[in-house]
Amino acid sequence: MSTTFGKGCHLHLIDGSAFIFRAYHALPPLTRKSDGLPIGAVSGFCNMLQRYVEGNAGSDVTHVAVIFDKGSHTFRNDMYDQYKANREAMPEDLRPQMPLTREATKAFNIACEEIEGFEADDIIATLARQAREAGGRCTIISSDKDMMQLVGDGVEMYDAMKQKRIDRDGVFEKFGVFPEGVVDVQALAGDSVDNVPGAPGIGIKTAALLINEYGNLEELLDRAEEIKQPKRRQTLIDHRAQIELSKRLVTLDGNMSLDFTLDDLEVRDPIADELIDFLARMEFRTLTKRISEALDAPMPEIKDVAIAAPSDAPEAIAFEDAAYTCVRDMAALQPWIDHAYERGYVAVDTETTGLNDMRADLVGISLCTEAGKACYIPLTHKDAGTDDLFGSDDLADGQINLEAAIAALKPLLEDQSVMKIGQNMKYDAKIFSRYGIDIAPFDDTMLLSYAQHAGLHNHGMDALSERYLNHTPIPIKPLLGTGKSAITFDRVPIDQATDYAAEDADITLRLWQVLKPSLHAAKTTRVYETMERPLVPVLAQMERYGIKVDRDTLSRMSNAFAQKMAGLEAEIHEFAGRPFNVGSPAQVGEILFDEMGLEGGKKGKNGKYATGADVLEDLATEHELPRRVLDWRQLSKLKSTYTDALQDHINPDTGRVHTSYSIAGASTGRLASTDPNLQNIPIRSEEGRRIREAFIAEEGKVLVALDYSQIELRILAHVADIDSLKQAFRDGQDIHAMTASEMFDVPLDEMTPDVRRQAKAINFGVIYGISGFGLARNLRIPRSEAQGFIDRYFERFPGIKEYMNDTTAFAKAHDRVETLFGRVIHTPNINAKGPHAGFAKRAAINAPIQGTAADIIRRAMIRMPDAIADQPAKMLLQVHDELLFEVDEGGVDKLIKTAKDVMENAADPVVKLDVPLIVDAGQGANWAEAH
Repeated sequence: MSTTFGKGCHLHLIDGSAFIFRAYHALPPLTRKSDGLPIGAVSGFCNMLQRYVEGNAGSDVTHVAVIFDKGSHTFRNDMYDQYKANREAMPEDLRPQMPLTREATKAFNIACEEIEGFEADDIIATLARQAREAGGRCTIISSDKDMMQLVGDGVEMYDAMKQKRIDRDGVFEKFGVFPEGVVDVQALAGDSVDNVPGAPGIGIKTAALLINEYGNLEELLDRAEEIKQPKRRQTLIDHRAQIELSKRLVTLDGNMSLDFTLDDLEVRDPIADELIDFLARMEFRTLTKRISEALDAPMPEIKDVAIAAPSDAPEAIAFEDAAYTCVRDMAALQPWIDHAYERGYVAVDTETTGLNDMRADLVGISLCTEAGKACYIPLTHKDAGTDDLFGSDDLADGQINLEAAIAALKPLLEDQSVMKIGQNMKYDAKIFSRYGIDIAPFDDTMLLSYAQHAGLHNHGMDALSERYLNHTPIPIKPLLGTGKSAITFDRVPIDQATDYAAEDADITLRLWQVLKPSLHAAKTTRVYETMERPLVPVLAQMERYGIKVDRDTLSRMSNAFAQKMAGLEAEIHEFAGRPFNVGSPAQVGEILFDEMGLEGGKKGKNGKYATGADVLEDLATEHELPRRVLDWRQLSKLKSTYTDALQDHINPDTGRVHTSYSIAGASTGRLASTDPNLQNIPIRSEEGRRIREAFIAEEGKVLVALDYSQIELRILAHVADIDSLKQAFRDGQDIHAMTASEMFDVPLDEMTPDVRRQAKAINFGVIYGISGFGLARNLRIPRSEAQGFIDRYFERFPGIKEYMNDTTAFAKAHDRVETLFGRVIHTPNINAKGPHAGFAKRAAINAPIQGTAADIIRRAMIRMPDAIADQPAKMLLQVHDELLFEVDEGGVDKLIKTAKDVMENAADPVVKLDVPLIVDAGQGANWAEAH
């Protein structure tokens, strides 16, 4: 029965675009098997609509609509032609799915509305106003900040991802003002996403302070002369028209003329035949079955089933219905251990006092053996106390003794018949190892995802949970707090810790149930089993060893860098003709372009000149000042990032630095190191190389460095099948001299260092898809000359161009490339248009080469511990193509022989390279001497 909208009615307005883009980015590519039509976003969208329908069954919602944008040109573009000009084009595989999402909405029998020339936000604003004026309520299902101006007087928002309602206080939390001040703040702050200009240099916080002080934007602009800060005052005066335009752009039009009424949006039950027919045509078998059962309708036959998406994973207990238990004594713990043995697997997670796994203490352990059923075992939570903010240091009541729990869990966690499942298991393994537990065997959901989907998305637990389980995990910040009042996890009340920690284990188990079966389908089982998972204990061991760093050496270097910086600063001031802050990019820009009149100055949106390294490197060919600024910046970075910061990373208990390696960071398989980052210590400059002098061997020991020689060039010669390059590597020739001889017709015995240097730059540049512009900058030569080098290079080695073309074509056809070992590297932007297209192409060309090199050194690292087990040596660091060891003085020669053999044969037997892998070795009392 139709109901006239009025008092007691409740309208839900769903932001359709938000649903679509969340669905698109939350799932890996999915195609309809029968015809290859992309349907990943449609699948996610339908699942989200179904969850919405199920979640609101029996609620007080009387009216509902999904509101979409129609077209890209709106009245705001007529007002300001640069509005949303920075937006990237819609992904090609999403475009054909847009009309299907409208069809899906109608199939669910939900009102679907859009109006040409207006944004969905304006339609929502108009409907919200109408609902309020009719005496009803309105909930906007979106987290879009632009709609927060509508909140209040019966209108609220609901963030479906965070499952959080946004009222007036929530808007204040976001903007620092209540809803009536949102458009004024947005007008000042602007919006880089929508290309709303705003006031240069004024952000959200400053804008909120100004609006709160002056009441509204108009009053602020009228009284701008009163503002004491000169720069801010002048900005508001000079850019008044721009700010007023920005307000018109961000103000939603709540008075649109609509060709439908609120009464047309009444909640309606789906028509079973129409909904099931649509889902069956999309080939969503699991969702079709679920809805057929819910509507008591026959399940149609679906012959061609779409490649399964994670959202079509087997049903499990909803997270809101999950049962999480706090295990407070040994009697309660034993059944969980027994169940793990019975199931043959258990998800496990640790809670600690911090992220530094070398120093953090164990607080509790969570276990999960069945989706929706998990427990938390508190071990060292502190009593809340009343003495101060952080409570007492006494243990809270109701916890298992740490030693007793470890003793009970150790047999299970080390039992070879029970699979342990973790997310980023390296961290948990290092924590457990400090308590005498060698956890094995294990699966790692982070690496399961990485092996299959490198290049598509990140692989942290929160991201994976939202992507594959459509669930936002309990956030940690509300538990720990922020700033000076932040606490460690052992201060979190046990009941709150239980829900958080047990959910982590539950999520991990569910992710494993989704990701492990799909390994075979993705043909990435070998990558995971032989290169990802086995690397975890190797890296954990290396991180525990760490490397000794001499604090006094670092301190002396910091002082020397400071003195040299002061000298450079004096020279820079002399060139400029006056003193200025060399560390200020804005002041450097003013000197170079306003006062010195150098060409090439470009101002950004903030009104300041760009003075990045690329700009200064171009100018350095013309003038000494930018060259000196580059030198000053390099020293400044070396000092702040390394010689100063490294001192803080020395572990007081070991006297060593313990970096942490990220396995799933780079899509190509390259490892990254953090806290501290030891991969990016520059070695091209003398000062950068000197930093390695601070990394020293323990007394009576020696550091040994083994480095692959030109491994990526060797792989390029193999994959591109360049006979002359392959033969040169087989003959042990100087490859750069040979390349120079081939390109410039210079006999090897007449080769000059300068010609060889140019060939070296081209050799390595080609691997990374360098342009004529980039090579010109590197060699500091005219662009035309640099482009001529590249053109001649491809003429002499046509196989390289053929490899590049073939690789690009494969990537465009399959949205991925592969290494020689089968590592899949997704290239989601390879078919994109615009400024990102060139980068995506270069990345796709380089990825198989860099990825293969990364695979080779991973294979070497995995084999190394067994190979040197009988030697007084430890593998300490991996940096790109180099491995660093510490060995007793008498064991150097044996270690070098063994390690070289492992590294030079690491590709065997999976890949037989047409060129030999050669490893160079060095030794010394410090890293600089060894390399």
